[in-house]
Amino acid sequence: MKLYQQLILFMLAATVLPLAVVGFLLQRGAEAEIARRITGEQQARATGAAEAVASDVLGAVESIAHQAERFNVDWAHASDDEREGLLRLLYGQSETVSAVAMVDAEGQLLAGPLFIKDGKDGHPPFAYEQGRDRFQHAIPEHDLRGLAGGRRGQAAISSIYPHSRGAMAAMAVAVKLQAQPQSPFALAELGMGKLDKILASRATAESGRIDLVDREGRVVASSESHALLEPLPAALWQPVVEGVRDDAVHSFSVVTLGEPYLVSARAVRGQLGLVAVIHIPERVALQPVRAMRFTVFASIGAALVVLLLLGGAFTLRMNRRIDAVVKGAESFSAGDLSARIPVSGADELTDLSETFNRMGGELEGARAKLMRWNDELKQRVEEATQDLKDAQAQLLESQKMAAIGQLGAGVAHEINNPLAGILGNTQLLMLDRPETDPDFDTLKKIEQMAKRCKEITQNLLRFSQAREKGQLRPMDLNAVVRDAFSLSDHQTRGEGIAVVVKLQPGPLMVMGDPGHLSQVVLAMMQNARTAMMKSQVKELRIATRAEGPNAVVEITDTGKGIAAEHLPRIYDPFFTTKDVWTNVGLGLSVAYRVVQEHQGKIDVTTEVGKGSTFAVRIPRLPTA
Repeated sequence: MKLYQQLILFMLAATVLPLAVVGFLLQRGAEAEIARRITGEQQARATGAAEAVASDVLGAVESIAHQAERFNVDWAHASDDEREGLLRLLYGQSETVSAVAMVDAEGQLLAGPLFIKDGKDGHPPFAYEQGRDRFQHAIPEHDLRGLAGGRRGQAAISSIYPHSRGAMAAMAVAVKLQAQPQSPFALAELGMGKLDKILASRATAESGRIDLVDREGRVVASSESHALLEPLPAALWQPVVEGVRDDAVHSFSVVTLGEPYLVSARAVRGQLGLVAVIHIPERVALQPVRAMRFTVFASIGAALVVLLLLGGAFTLRMNRRIDAVVKGAESFSAGDLSARIPVSGADELTDLSETFNRMGGELEGARAKLMRWNDELKQRVEEATQDLKDAQAQLLESQKMAAIGQLGAGVAHEINNPLAGILGNTQLLMLDRPETDPDFDTLKKIEQMAKRCKEITQNLLRFSQAREKGQLRPMDLNAVVRDAFSLSDHQTRGEGIAVVVKLQPGPLMVMGDPGHLSQVVLAMMQNARTAMMKSQVKELRIATRAEGPNAVVEITDTGKGIAAEHLPRIYDPFFTTKDVWTNVGLGLSVAYRVVQEHQGKIDVTTEVGKGSTFAVRIPRLPTA
């Protein structure tokens, strides 16, 4: 016999048989408990339905009687308006009232009846021609005479009868209006249609149907649709009559309508002669029992199948583990040191697999170390090469700037000498001529052009000279912006530019050189003013704010913007796109170098024809 066959037989003997015995015992006990629970639920629902009916019907009766008792009027000599007023008050005491009238001890009408033909505000409709006689004589004459000697507000209740509209049952209530023997009575008809909803709200598919039955065994109201005053099956009604008491719920099982039923009944309090009967076929009520029985049998069968599958799976797993050890050893011998034998369990195969895996891991680690050394060497070579490339690029940039500076210095020096002669001679000629002289304006223009050339050469000289490194210290960036703005505010507003300044509340502390940063802000404001020279809308916005670890100065204009092909070159020395050539394109180049010295950066967003925004970001000092 094979290993998995022996295992399966052992598991059957050790688990399935005890499980089956325990399952049968638990199933029998559970069936009995479910049956008791179903009976208890039926009894609770029957009691609840009886109490709800009593509360609704007796509540209406007591409300009418209490209202009638409050009036101390001689109704035998009362006016028609007084009688009608009483009837209207009684009619409004309950939504179950369909009609109300005033009658004498013989049942003859003294006033009314008061009703609404089609129903209103929840009151049942009343068909006077069809229901007049039944309504007037619902309370027998001898019951009225017996009530004549009672106190004011005492009530008598009729038996159940069909309502005038024929869609529901009804009952009448007579209330004595005075203590005198010959006093009239208030007669009200109560529709029972609302009781169907009350019963339906308390019934469920699991609990069964709830019927409200009168003394004659007729169904007055039900949780399900029913014919008017249909009789309850005799097989159900007879045990109810024999077993129901006023203070207890009667439960029993009976065969009717071709199958056994579970029944619980409870009398409605208040001498109404009504009984709440709840009944459900046993096949429906005991459906959970059948479901449990199926579950138990299915569980036992499933356990058997699972055990068979587990036995087969265990055998297959054992065979696979042995095959894995063999394949691992063959892989190591073939040079595949990354192969590993799956390790699981705590038996001898596990120990053998771990030994093979350790041997393969040590060999693979030695080979990996050699490969890692090779990769590290390659990475270091690449890093050194990149450092050399970066150094070369910096050297080329420095050489380019130095060459440009030397060229600018030489050009400025060579131009300054003849330029000084031109400017001096022009000014001497201007001194010899009055302003009215025709040549005076020409000489004035020559002087202005010479001064402009001189300014350009001075800028070239300043750029070519080595700029002193800024003295960095804690400073308020808002103060720098305010100072720069105050220097150029008059000129900016004189050019028709609207200026909006919005600074971060409180100090915005950075580590920087106030003079150099002021030069950056002024250069950018100058660029913004130049860009807006031909704009229809001229608005310059200057703002500062804290943004994460940085302090930000943002300068926005509504100028012509920067074309995409020019963006990569805006920081190059001597590059400019200005319509008016000023400062030989050195402003942004110097600003870029200053911001870099402050460990910051400049971000640009622009749109051609709409304007540009320059955002200078400098590391912010932490506030206390």
